[in-house]
Amino acid sequence: MERRDWMNLQSGTDVRGTAIEGVAGDPVTLTDEAVAGILRAYCFLLSEKLGKKKLTVAIGHDSRLSASRIVSCAADAVTSSGCDVLLTGLSSTPSMFMILQEEDIGCDAAVMVTASHLPYQKNGLKFFTKEGGPEGKEIAALLQAASEGKALSADTKGGIQETDYIGRYAEGLVRLVREKTGCERPLEGKKIVVDAGNGAGGFYVDKVLAPLGADTAGSRFLEPDGRFPNHIPNPEDKDAMRAISSQVRAVGADFGIIFDTDVDRAGAVDASGEEINRNRLIALISAILLAEKPGTIVTDSVTSDGLAAFICSKGGRHCRYKRGYRNVIDKAKELNAAGEYAPLAIETSGHAALLENYFLDDGAYLVTRLLVSLAQMAKEGKQLSELLRGLPEPAEAAEVRLGFTDAGKGDFKRYGAEAIADVASRVPALDGMHLAPDNYEGVRICFEKGRGDGWALVRQSLHEPILPVNFESDSAGGCLAIARELCALLAPYEDKIDLTKLRAFAQL
Repeated sequence: MERRDWMNLQSGTDVRGTAIEGVAGDPVTLTDEAVAGILRAYCFLLSEKLGKKKLTVAIGHDSRLSASRIVSCAADAVTSSGCDVLLTGLSSTPSMFMILQEEDIGCDAAVMVTASHLPYQKNGLKFFTKEGGPEGKEIAALLQAASEGKALSADTKGGIQETDYIGRYAEGLVRLVREKTGCERPLEGKKIVVDAGNGAGGFYVDKVLAPLGADTAGSRFLEPDGRFPNHIPNPEDKDAMRAISSQVRAVGADFGIIFDTDVDRAGAVDASGEEINRNRLIALISAILLAEKPGTIVTDSVTSDGLAAFICSKGGRHCRYKRGYRNVIDKAKELNAAGEYAPLAIETSGHAALLENYFLDDGAYLVTRLLVSLAQMAKEGKQLSELLRGLPEPAEAAEVRLGFTDAGKGDFKRYGAEAIADVASRVPALDGMHLAPDNYEGVRICFEKGRGDGWALVRQSLHEPILPVNFESDSAGGCLAIARELCALLAPYEDKIDLTKLRAFAQL
């Protein structure tokens, strides 16, 4: 492999690539050579960092079809480095961090084989130490070391053991609910259905909900199947959310839960089948946490103005920060370190990290926290969704993802940045619109009534040659008006930015 091939496997703070042949135009990049080289380099760097030669590395995986190949290759690379391996089998990504907090298990690091919600042919590697996951620069350094063939020298191979840690992890969630509710089976009499999307989240039914007394009949797609035959396991996917909403209605459930493939994200549905997702999910967990102690809620950049007002009404402060779950987590950590209590860092994608839980983005922990409140409110004859009362919601919301033309693809980061900066410089002089004062990413424009009655955010994707455009309006037809304003604002750059989708939305 050339150095470029190694470095192309970086996806933010993860390693991701194509792991299965058969998709036209998508050759395998996460080869045995790549996996082995990365794990050997990981042991080398970790040994230097910790100052110890003999390491123990836990390795788990989600339901992807390529998992067994990659786990086998990774384990062999670790043991050939003279280190021991603890195989955890089918696991959630958060559980692979939590295993490192178990002193009696004694692992130095953990590797999760997953590519989250990406198509079936993809796979990847996530890395954890007891302190958390790596920064992007650390992944770059790891891939650089792999390209150079860095590895530990070992006289003897390490050993391999197996454990079912997900059961112990689930016991911790059950214990959390029982402690907070003071009841052994606080969900008795409640019908709660889970949609695991054939990912790794099926454990939640038998290992968490059943011990708490819930009736889980009607839960679906719990069996691991890396073909994902029913729908994409992704709470952001409209078909996936429709599936869990319709199932809640069909079986008369009190609550519905949906996980992504590796369970670091989640969405929910109330008893009426109404989605609790994106801004509504943020509002719900914010209301719960702020009722316990006022503080600052850190979110990504695409959250609504109505959410900000709702958080304020609950005694909190809203810090709207950059897109990317590591960005919001790092911001919340920064605020806490400076003495400002920030109990939650959350993205609209469903990544939610709580201060009380190591700031780990854990979908299972998030919904468990919601179930605590559901059980508590049920004692008073109330519905969990009542906590969302007073949340201002837009009349319309939309997202359009703009690509780049052939002339713009070669240097898309520069052209995207120039377009955003130019729009930001021109908006203050225009009637009926102004720049949002609390924005950390891209350009967020507020539109007055008559010009769209809402806001729009134009930003650069973290990893792709795309400019996502999010907009909301408090008036019917407002998004159409905003889209037309954006077409005019971006028109000077249409030789580099492909405005076709935005023009189609604006009906131009």
